Amino acid sequence: MTELETVHLKVVELEAMRLVDFVGMEQEDAANKMGVSRRTLWKDLKSARKKIVDALVNGKIVEMHGGNYELFEDNGD
Repeated sequence: MTELETVHLKVVELEAMRLVDFVGMEQEDAANKMGVSRRTLWKDLKSARKKIVDALVNGKIVEMHGGNYELFEDNGD
């Protein structure tokens, strides 16, 4: 078996995609929830989408890493 290439997805990029693409939040609301500017969220979202498409199209592994974060239950706020 050959080694597959890896795409490195940052945790903040995943969270941006989760909030906008999975949960369906508007970018401004997602940025507020993450505590970042709308521009920062947009850059993270654009980067994440490109990495995910690269992995899907080219058969790469997606690896998540980076940052300090805290997991909590989302009560819909």
